[in-house]
Amino acid sequence: MADVSTTQMIVGLLIGISLLIFLVLKTRIHVFVALLIASVVTGILGGMTPTDTVETISAGFGTTLASIGIIIGLGIMMGKIMEISGAAEKLAYTMIRFIGRKKEEWAIAIAGYIVAIPIFVDSAFVILHPLVKALSRQTGKSVVTLGVALAIGLAATHHAVPPTPGPLGVAGIFGADVGMMVILGLIVSIPVIIVGVLYAKWLGKRIYQLPEEDGEGYYRPTAKEAFKEFEDAVSVRDKELPSFMRSFLPILIPLILIFGNTGMNALVESGVLSLSETVLNYITFLGNPIVAVGLGLIYALVFLTKGYSKDDTLEELENGIKTAGIILLVTGAGGALGEVLRVSGTGEVIAEYVATWSVPAILIPFFIATFVRLVQGSGTVAMITAASIAAPIVSNMGLDPVLAAQAAAFGAMVFSYFNDSLFWVVNRMLGIKKIKEQIMVWSVPTTLGWLTAGITLVLIDLIFY
Repeated sequence: MADVSTTQMIVGLLIGISLLIFLVLKTRIHVFVALLIASVVTGILGGMTPTDTVETISAGFGTTLASIGIIIGLGIMMGKIMEISGAAEKLAYTMIRFIGRKKEEWAIAIAGYIVAIPIFVDSAFVILHPLVKALSRQTGKSVVTLGVALAIGLAATHHAVPPTPGPLGVAGIFGADVGMMVILGLIVSIPVIIVGVLYAKWLGKRIYQLPEEDGEGYYRPTAKEAFKEFEDAVSVRDKELPSFMRSFLPILIPLILIFGNTGMNALVESGVLSLSETVLNYITFLGNPIVAVGLGLIYALVFLTKGYSKDDTLEELENGIKTAGIILLVTGAGGALGEVLRVSGTGEVIAEYVATWSVPAILIPFFIATFVRLVQGSGTVAMITAASIAAPIVSNMGLDPVLAAQAAAFGAMVFSYFNDSLFWVVNRMLGIKKIKEQIMVWSVPTTLGWLTAGITLVLIDLIFY
């Protein structure tokens, strides 16, 4: 009887996931509704009663959003303010000036690494693309080198670092500490960017093209143009932007508070540091991700919106909230599917089976996300779906929730292609029209980033856990 029950659970999961993929790919049903349908089918076919299935879906939806819903909303609004105020551009200009000439691809990748923490990757690339074109014209470096370097810097932290909604949603589903999620995401993103920039430099020699002087179109010269001072090109625009510190503080404030909370509590627990309970409570309060990101948003509203009226500011914030809505629904639905797998016992059954394989547990969410990404294209949907399926499995295998969450997040980075919006944003804005070159420009570097992150996470798991 137990064998029949086990078989029923696994068959229910397979049918539910197959139905989810079919609905997303072949019908007009939105992924939010598709996730709910898959949850119902998985629960009922897995042996749960219809009533218990619905109650479990509601509980999973609410529990997931209770942990990260507010942060997603606050983070998206903060990113919107940084986008419209020019703070993102200012960060990019400063990075290029600081790192210096002849290292522009590294500078712009680092700028992307910072800017994508609060701002959606597609929007960030559109905002900073004029900078890529200006740098290309003035340095003679291929626009492909600079564009791919920027895009990989953006994509790395977009996949891994809260308050970006995808990794934040994954953290909520796995129950991972948001502060540690930020720290590990920033660390693992570094080798991803290094590999991406090295590839961008190699690729730029094979697809060497510069933007035309009038800003329309691209051409492929036989020799590089003479280098011109970067400051001359941006001096007019730079005067219209906020200062570097004013631009950076909306990101820096939450990071300092979250890191401070995580670090101080770790020191107190280990006995290295002694603090009164009152002081520790205030540190914990200020370092709570909701409070920390909220303070970053308040700073941005006070100091980055002086050129906007109250109505204009509220309109921009509401535009950001519209984007947050669908992300919240999809994340909650993913949490609902995960809760169904937990309550039905399907996750535990699969965990016991997978434990007999000689495969590191960290690769389970990584490869599930990889598969879903390749099938349906959206990185956010892939990581949320992978977390929903993998969380009940790896929780029974002793894998650290933060590592598991990062594995799901980076597993969704693989081979961005035709059904991913960023694939088209990058290629079209860089003037790449041939399919083979489009794949080289964005599908290959995302796959290299995926592979680098996977190896890095496995090494971290082996060495530190």
